Amino acid sequence: MKERIESATKLGRIPEEQRSKHEGFSQWDSYSSRLDHDTILQILIDGKDPNAKDIDGCALPTLVYLAREKRPQHPHHFKAGAMNALIRVSSKISNGPIILNLDCDMYSNNSLSVHDALCFFLDEEKSHEVAFVQYPQHFENITKNDVYSNSLRVVINVEFHGLDGFGGPTYCGTGCFQRRDVLCGRKFTKDSKFEWKKDDHKRLRSILELEQETKSLASCTYEQNTQWGKEMGLIYGCLLEDAITGLSIHCRGWKSVYINPERKAFTGLAPTTLSQTLVQHKRWAEGAFQILFCNYSPLSYARGEISFGLQLGYCYYCFWCPSSIPVLYYCIFPSLYLLKGISLFPQISSPWFLPFAYVISTRYIYSLAEFLWSGGTILGWWCEQRMWLYKRTSSFFFGFIDTILKMLGFTESTFVVTAKFTDEDVLKRYEKEKMEFGDSSPMFAILATLAMLNLFCFIGVVNKVIMNGDVFSLYKTMPLQTLLCIALVLINLPLYQGLFLRNDNGKLPSSLAFKSFVVALLACSSFTLLY
Repeated sequence: MKERIESATKLGRIPEEQRSKHEGFSQWDSYSSRLDHDTILQILIDGKDPNAKDIDGCALPTLVYLAREKRPQHPHHFKAGAMNALIRVSSKISNGPIILNLDCDMYSNNSLSVHDALCFFLDEEKSHEVAFVQYPQHFENITKNDVYSNSLRVVINVEFHGLDGFGGPTYCGTGCFQRRDVLCGRKFTKDSKFEWKKDDHKRLRSILELEQETKSLASCTYEQNTQWGKEMGLIYGCLLEDAITGLSIHCRGWKSVYINPERKAFTGLAPTTLSQTLVQHKRWAEGAFQILFCNYSPLSYARGEISFGLQLGYCYYCFWCPSSIPVLYYCIFPSLYLLKGISLFPQISSPWFLPFAYVISTRYIYSLAEFLWSGGTILGWWCEQRMWLYKRTSSFFFGFIDTILKMLGFTESTFVVTAKFTDEDVLKRYEKEKMEFGDSSPMFAILATLAMLNLFCFIGVVNKVIMNGDVFSLYKTMPLQTLLCIALVLINLPLYQGLFLRNDNGKLPSSLAFKSFVVALLACSSFTLLY
């Protein structure tokens, strides 16, 4: 089905053979396009039909295909709008009390996940408090050392378990079993018991009549002057609609449950290039930052409505973007001042050196222990530190800028879907854990420039030490700046390889290498001359 739809989109028309064979295609007119078409609704399998059985004679569930109406003059609210249309349509066709939300690139890896989730919804003591059960995201194509840190190992195995203790976790937008009534706006009360309503009556309407009656629920104008997107369904107004929807549910008094079984419930594909990873994290960070300035900010909207620990948990992700500013400062100025011979931190003989040494050492020792406890490797932890730096100096920084521009009215929010497909050569390099650059992304430009700047500063300092012949003086006066500069050079080794040493298609373009070289050299020269 997917191939036929994509083929028709590329052709700009529906082949007559396909139009006559498939009912959904017959509804496409000559003017139809991906963003301008009528509602297409087709009940492919009717679960109430006694003849709906598989080859082994087992009953098949109802299967419905829906493409909601889209018009250029009406906002469609991206994924949140699609989910809300599906909620309304399914309420007329099946009206199941539990809704499973999965991203299109994920599949079930454990059929018992349904049973496990229902155990929480049917618990005799706590079920009346549970709004949704969240499973972690799992990816089947993660390499041994996870070069792009896509497994979210610490988030899944540590942070979300912590949020679970405070009444969380957050709603991730996939791998989640939701109570339909809660998702449609129901507030928590002590008697919010879960009731199963079995529908035994036979369908009186024909499939065609049901399809025609239900189509209006997926129209562009249905939500006008309603509470959909505000108090009902997924909340609109933010790129990270799942996070504010979860926060809204928690603020109505509900709790959620995090379950992380040994056999992963749902499996998908992680990005296999650096560009895909950075784009995905830019969308996440930008959406989380926007939450701070919307009506559902955890700083104001959630104050007094949820536990303080859960409120801090939401705020932690919301401040990803602003964290890019201090990280950029530490990537630029300590190395430049080191090149100039100016100390920014206490000398090793000063008692004020001890707090810095304590914070740095305990932070990284704890981080390493946490990562290894979560099942990672030492090299995987090093990759995690590299991606921590790359995301904050590119994805989070661009997300910060875009959010500010949006608030000032210069840009509009756009939902960028992360591409997960890749060609054979890229896949081979990914399996060998070689970083994939391959284009002139603005994110790569800032990463390459920062890497070159620190390399020049390091070379300049080494040159001074060799000329003066006094290594001990540098160690005594500026140990922390020296350590930071060396760490930044080491962590950027894959970038230097991509700039100068690699010959495959995954290297950085020569034009970008030249630009980053010139900009970094000018920055070092200008700073040295001015100061």
